[in-house]
Amino acid sequence: MTHDAHQHQPSSPRAGGSWLRSRNGLALLGFLAVAGFFLLTEHTAHVFGALPYVFVLSCVFLHLFMHGGHGGHGGHDVDGGSPGTDAGQR
Repeated sequence: MTHDAHQHQPSSPRAGGSWLRSRNGLALLGFLAVAGFFLLTEHTAHVFGALPYVFVLSCVFLHLFMHGGHGGHGGHDVDGGSPGTDAGQR
């Protein structure tokens, strides 16, 4: 077996790029787009009826999962440093 035989083997999905840009990924995205279109057009009343619940649940999930991005809730300074400066941070 020569080195050239190894070059023609299919590579892993991670080596060539994203899985969604593969043939199967594009087919899945197309199918989901068509299914979403028909879901919205045929079941508009059901979708709009669920929107208040989706909004409330999205607020809860954003509150739970997005709090890690701003550094937590440590103690507040009492030495007079403004919150935007490094003087009050330890």
